[in-house]
Amino acid sequence: QLSEDVERVSENPTEEREGEMEVHEDSSSVILPDGELGTTTPSLRFSKTCLKNVFSVILLFIYLLLMAVAVFLVYQTISDFREKLKHPVMSVTYKEVSLYDAPGIAFYPGKARLLSCKHHYYDHIPPLINPGQPGDIECTTQRINYTDPFTNQTMKYALVVQGPRDVKKRELVFLQFHLNETDQDFSAIDYLLFSSFQEFVSSPEKAKFMKDCESSYSSWKFSAGFRTWVKMSLVKTKEEDGSETVEFKQETSVVNYIDQRTQPRSDQLFFVVFEWKDPFIQTVQDIITANPWNMIALLCGIFLALFKAADFAKLSVKWMIKIRRRHLKRTRQVTNHIS
Repeated sequence: QLSEDVERVSENPTEEREGEMEVHEDSSSVILPDGELGTTTPSLRFSKTCLKNVFSVILLFIYLLLMAVAVFLVYQTISDFREKLKHPVMSVTYKEVSLYDAPGIAFYPGKARLLSCKHHYYDHIPPLINPGQPGDIECTTQRINYTDPFTNQTMKYALVVQGPRDVKKRELVFLQFHLNETDQDFSAIDYLLFSSFQEFVSSPEKAKFMKDCESSYSSWKFSAGFRTWVKMSLVKTKEEDGSETVEFKQETSVVNYIDQRTQPRSDQLFFVVFEWKDPFIQTVQDIITANPWNMIALLCGIFLALFKAADFAKLSVKWMIKIRRRHLKRTRQVTNHIS
């Protein structure tokens, strides 16, 4: 409105002067109250201009505040992205299978002797008919000698047995060992688990294969005079270089074996059962939650908002300067007209 009034005054100065002359002529015959002529409209226009200027200043400060917030968001986004790159998150997934790749169970019996080994299903283990006596060995076994990977001097003897496969039928492997005499206060047999019995069978260098397994996997023990029940679960870990390592987690329960043989014996009996805990293979890998494309999109949006805010602030300042110049120009015109 102010710009239209200024343009109208600048375009029709003669009409405004004629209108003022008519007002002066009419004022000679009509008495008007003091201050009514030429005072209401300029004050109203001045108040509107003042409100517009105040509103523009407020908008300018708001957009400056938004720009500050946008700059802080840019800094925070970059900091979060760098922090997430340094600290990846561990992701755990579970894959259900019906058949496992049969694991290898390596026993280190020492002077103990394997009496029997059988596969059973649905957790049903029939009672032993002749405990302590040789029985059926229905498991696939391999015997191997190799040097200790930690000393490279001591020879070790291992009995490798094929583990259970069918997890739906709850397949288990039941083994019985016998030790006639021992020079220790307690009797125990060491064993370790590795991921694939077939890899061991097809390996051209079985001794090296067992040395690598012993240096990579943990070993456990089961004691004489007890029935030890081992429930296994398989964990695969994917490394940053793309390689994959396999390890076993196991839950062990021990039940006392009551020796019901007629004559007291000095020999020791070992009983151990291996079974899969569940049909889920656990896969663990480190993932980086920071997505560079999401960060780039967010930064583009923030910078776009910054440029838009800066452009609006520049236009607001130009508009205020233009309004101020028009106001000063009209003031000078009114002053010149009064003069």
